[in-house]
Amino acid sequence: MSLQTDSGPSTKGKKDMTVAAEKQGGGVLAFVKKQAQQSLAFGTLIILVVFFSIASPAFLTWPNISGVLLATAVIGILALGTTFVIITGGIDLSIGTGMTLAAVMTGVFIVNIGLPVWLGVLGGVLTGGLMGFVNGVNIAFLRLPPFIATLAMMLIAQGLSLIISGVRPIYFSGIADDFKLIALGTLIPGLPNAVLITIVAALIAFVVLGKTILGRYTFSIGSNEEATRLSGVNTRRWKVMIYTFAGLFTGVAGVVIASRLDSAQPQLGVGYELQAIAAVIIGGTSLLGGRGSILGTVIGALIMSVVINGLRIMSIQTEWQNVVVGIVILIAVYFDTLRNRASA
Repeated sequence: MSLQTDSGPSTKGKKDMTVAAEKQGGGVLAFVKKQAQQSLAFGTLIILVVFFSIASPAFLTWPNISGVLLATAVIGILALGTTFVIITGGIDLSIGTGMTLAAVMTGVFIVNIGLPVWLGVLGGVLTGGLMGFVNGVNIAFLRLPPFIATLAMMLIAQGLSLIISGVRPIYFSGIADDFKLIALGTLIPGLPNAVLITIVAALIAFVVLGKTILGRYTFSIGSNEEATRLSGVNTRRWKVMIYTFAGLFTGVAGVVIASRLDSAQPQLGVGYELQAIAAVIIGGTSLLGGRGSILGTVIGALIMSVVINGLRIMSIQTEWQNVVVGIVILIAVYFDTLRNRASA
């Protein structure tokens, strides 16, 4: 006859408790690291604002601040969508020219075809979603590397923008005069509507990434795609959905920039993808995937806009502005590499 006692948990129970504690500790550690990265990015933003304010008194004037926020709208919206892609461990080089194609298609729908403004705007947003869908199919089902698939889409979108527009800008003034109010109107006095659109887009991205199954699978695929697939998740389908969702942000950015300029400029867009990707990385999203936040991306976008605007306020030549932006991107990637080494 064997005696049983209830003096403590079984061996299996102890193991389960240990695993649970390790998971909880890992979660706390990851939270602390994320908060530290966001705090570092926010501190960098404050330092930049102080520096440029000292360098030029015109920097802190409301017209200039409004201009910074307006410039952040385009970069920020692109970066919000790119955050999802980079968290999966992918990349999207097509968002700059994709934004241009979405702007051109918005112009075609409203000016050339004569559709109502709201329908043309919807068409422009869906154009971005379509490009994201194609990228997702090429990456998930054709197994093309994200770099190559999106590089090809970047060139395709650039070429289609020029072909469809006839290498000429499409102007909305005189045909859809209210279109510019989408970005430049002021529902809140002194604050361009483009900034409000960015805030709404950020809130949507925040909820989707943190509160929905799409967000959970975005992190899961980025952390370990094979393990996610073996657990019964159709990772190919979810990848397509993630790229499509990110593409919708590209479409929104295209509408915003077209409204801001009151025209669709077919030769615009190249370089925006680098600024958006840099904003995402500066905000703490890892290029290796599995880690990122919407708040960090917003801070990163503000940093990029402040740097570019500050250099212009100081009358730095465009060539040197590009040099500085390139250095910022190198520094951001370097620190991301250090973070990955530390967490390995």
